[in-house]
Amino acid sequence: MITIKPKKGDLLIAEPAIIGDVSFNRSIVLIADHSSKDGAIGFILNKPLEYTINELVPEVEATYKVYNGGPVEQDNLYFIHKIPKLIPESIEISLGIFWGGDFNKVVELITNGDISEKDIRFFLGYSGWEANQLEEELKANSWVVTKNIYKNDIIEKDYKSFWKEKMLEFGGEYSIWSNAPENPNYN
Repeated sequence: MITIKPKKGDLLIAEPAIIGDVSFNRSIVLIADHSSKDGAIGFILNKPLEYTINELVPEVEATYKVYNGGPVEQDNLYFIHKIPKLIPESIEISLGIFWGGDFNKVVELITNGDISEKDIRFFLGYSGWEANQLEEELKANSWVVTKNIYKNDIIEKDYKSFWKEKMLEFGGEYSIWSNAPENPNYN
């Protein structure tokens, strides 16, 4: 598989070779920021936690799922969304996907029913790589970089079969991995 150079808005698809990695096994990561000088930041899109947003932030009157964004700063809440006109101070990632913004406004919008779970996704923690670390992991065949063909619809993408879909899309030997158990000991 040809690896493209990662940039903001791309997806990192965990290679089957990293099975056993607690944080990234079967992960799909949205790259939120990337530079050769500072490294990369991203959010795992397909690892829901057992929490809902109102369990973590009681003033948020909603039961939106919260996802494991990655192993860094897991005591902090982050969010991506597709409604920058409603959430001031948002930072564009790409393709109509935005990161962060005024959290008090987010609480208000959810409480008033002005946004839904299709507009926003919450994460505990993030995935981070120092300068050149991600490139080294790419050389070691830990990840495949792909363009985000879903654009901002990625926020509402079904997480349950996402990794499997990507393996089937890649074809060849990847197709075999699509049906392998998540834990090889179950085989």
